[in-house]
Amino acid sequence: MRAQNVIKRLANIVPAVVISGGIALVPHLPPALITVVKNVANAFVILTIAMAVAAALDIGEAIYRRRPKASLKPIKGYIQIVKIAIYAIAAILIVATLIDRSPLILLSGLGAMAAVLILVFQDTLLSLVAGIQISSTDMVRVGDWIEMPSLNADGDVTEISLYTVRVQNFDKTISNIPIRKLVTESFKNWRGMSESGGRRIKRSIYLDQTSIRFLTTEEIEKLRRFRHLEAYLDKKESELKEWNGKLGKESQTSANTRRLTNVGTFRAYVEGYLRNHPRIHQQGMTLLVRQLQPGREGLPIEIYCFTATTAWGDYEAIQSDIFDHLLALLPEFDLRVFQDPIGADFRQMLKAA
Repeated sequence: MRAQNVIKRLANIVPAVVISGGIALVPHLPPALITVVKNVANAFVILTIAMAVAAALDIGEAIYRRRPKASLKPIKGYIQIVKIAIYAIAAILIVATLIDRSPLILLSGLGAMAAVLILVFQDTLLSLVAGIQISSTDMVRVGDWIEMPSLNADGDVTEISLYTVRVQNFDKTISNIPIRKLVTESFKNWRGMSESGGRRIKRSIYLDQTSIRFLTTEEIEKLRRFRHLEAYLDKKESELKEWNGKLGKESQTSANTRRLTNVGTFRAYVEGYLRNHPRIHQQGMTLLVRQLQPGREGLPIEIYCFTATTAWGDYEAIQSDIFDHLLALLPEFDLRVFQDPIGADFRQMLKAA
């Protein structure tokens, strides 16, 4: 269809050329009218050629987009700059043709209008510079997921043009971001996450600090049956036995000895569980389970790891399955999740009273 547009525009040149060359052959026409008709026909030819070249550039840009790596270096902004230059030259030639003067006379006056032109085309110049910076530094590509809260943009880049970057948000709305904003303001590009093959899980379980205590010998033997704890308990008991053996008589006081705790054992279980999880990235990415500073909301046990997929739905399913399992397993360690009291808690307290 675009190729047909080029042919149609070029075909319109023929009637204009015929009129320009044949108007003088019409008898009894005033010379002034012949000059006006000829100048208008020539101006139309210039405009049609400019439009045909612009359409040809669109065809070239469409062909370029078919390349597999076209999204890495979009050229739509450069095409638009070339179009502006073509139409600017065409406008000068058209005006020069209509007034029957040399284009050089018009060009000589542009120097005095340089400041005005810079002011008029300020947005265009800023957008051009921003587009060059984005392209040269590979900041954004078509297909990238970017997040820019200041402009309510959170979605996939669908188009990069001279003036704007079009983003299709995840709620299917469209945000048009001025391209210079990507250079002057901060935004988040999730491309690195997509290319790495893993997406981060960083979430905490808040434990009731009053449920933290030492483990008894019976509880240790019970937890030893857990798949991910046997090796940990053997190693830890050997370490504690050696440590406490050096205390001598002081070991008779339990406060002087080191003992296994339910929260430390739970943390070891979580790490072992994650290291054996088939859908958690095991190589080249951080995996740790750590305590954060306790506060009014309890003791945070943070899980920091990466899933083996970046697909949003799969990522959320993996994360939910992990926390479903761990939250349901907390009573095995005699630990409780911290949460603010609700109506059921007060009713239970009243019944106990």
